Amino acid sequence: LAMPKSRRNKLVTLARATKKGRATKEKLVESIRACLDAYERVFVFRVHNQRNTALKDLRVDLKPMSRFFFGKNKVMAVALGRSVEDEARPNLAQLSNHLVGDCGLLFTNSSEEDTLTYFRDYEVKDYARSGAEATERVMVPKGPIPQFAHSMEPYVRKLGLPTVLREGGVWFAVLLCIVNIPFVIGSVMMLD
Repeated sequence: LAMPKSRRNKLVTLARATKKGRATKEKLVESIRACLDAYERVFVFRVHNQRNTALKDLRVDLKPMSRFFFGKNKVMAVALGRSVEDEARPNLAQLSNHLVGDCGLLFTNSSEEDTLTYFRDYEVKDYARSGAEATERVMVPKGPIPQFAHSMEPYVRKLGLPTVLREGGVWFAVLLCIVNIPFVIGSVMMLD
């Protein structure tokens, strides 16, 4: 008599995504090399706290005269050339050394001064993410916080805010001044 087959230890893959493969990488290399001929200048740019909608707006603004590339840094470095022997144009191997971290390539026909001025002045207002520093001074007075029930006090304290449970409600223990302090996103939303 055989035991029934166990269903516990089966490996179930939930992802349905397929790998991009070599063809996509070769297409990216070809597109970058084609842009080397079509555009006068190439810049390496870094992205901090990237938001997709802001990047889309930026692409639309600069579309007539520029083109952005995001991809694997090593693949973009191969397109530019990783050494003096295999670089597509003179001195591009030096540029490929700067492809580290969250970065991309910008090809453009506008002047260097215009491009740098545009990006220096470009700013997008957006909601804070977790770990963002407060840009404005926020004063939280000492005393009761009526919007929180007593059961919320441990959660608020866990977020790093100095609270106590007094008279059946949540109270701030001290006058709290928030300036350039990194807060978790939950605490920022709770103070709203």
